[in-house]
Amino acid sequence: MSNVIAPDEIRRSVRDHYADLAVKSSSCCGPTQNAESSCCSPTKDADSTYPDELANAMPEDIANFSLGCGDPITIASLQPGETIVDLGSGGGLDCFLAGQRVGPTGHVIGVDMTPEMLAKARGNAKRLGTTNVEFREGYIEHLPVADNEVDVVISNCVINLSPDKPQVFRDIYRVLKPGGRISVSDIVTNGELPAAVQKSMEAWGACVAGALDVKDYASGLRDAGFVDVKIQPKGNIEKGLSLMPVHVPFSAIITARKP
Repeated sequence: MSNVIAPDEIRRSVRDHYADLAVKSSSCCGPTQNAESSCCSPTKDADSTYPDELANAMPEDIANFSLGCGDPITIASLQPGETIVDLGSGGGLDCFLAGQRVGPTGHVIGVDMTPEMLAKARGNAKRLGTTNVEFREGYIEHLPVADNEVDVVISNCVINLSPDKPQVFRDIYRVLKPGGRISVSDIVTNGELPAAVQKSMEAWGACVAGALDVKDYASGLRDAGFVDVKIQPKGNIEKGLSLMPVHVPFSAIITARKP
């Protein structure tokens, strides 16, 4: 899928959109939102995204400030002592859940480009008394993380927002240790979206316009060097990608490994 809007314009619009959400402290994935106005999943509310054991592990307001489209934490099978990076960490929910899984010997780094989101996440961390989670300002295309430092990269409905996904994949590969893995929930498509949708700035903020075709997503990860690339529709694994509607965005689970 080729970009039809200047990358800097996309980043500025996306940053403004999420800054506004952080200030308003409202979830954009509520059950009454549609695909044009929700940030990610147009049909699932935050409470249905995670199993009860995860959702109940956080204060209600933090758990409900979910801007994601899936559950990368359960998929990742995080282990005590691991180092995790969360791309587009938002209010910090997935970072805090990951921090519980990796324990006091582990370390979680949330990366976000929006100062308002970082302020919200850091405030939440202070409130929770979290000591193994930190938040860094930066772009997911150029992560403020050292080479070969990370065991697992997670992300929840964020990579689709990037105007340069090949660079995102390359930088994920850079920061992962050999044998490191990715666990991502993201919006993808089965077939390229219409040009009118790709040109819609509102649809970019809604995690729609930037969604990659599943074949392009998989090839992009492989081109970056990843192996064992798997992409499956969220909640519809038995259907398989071939049976998903054409040109319709949907939430998918993406996993891969750095050899």
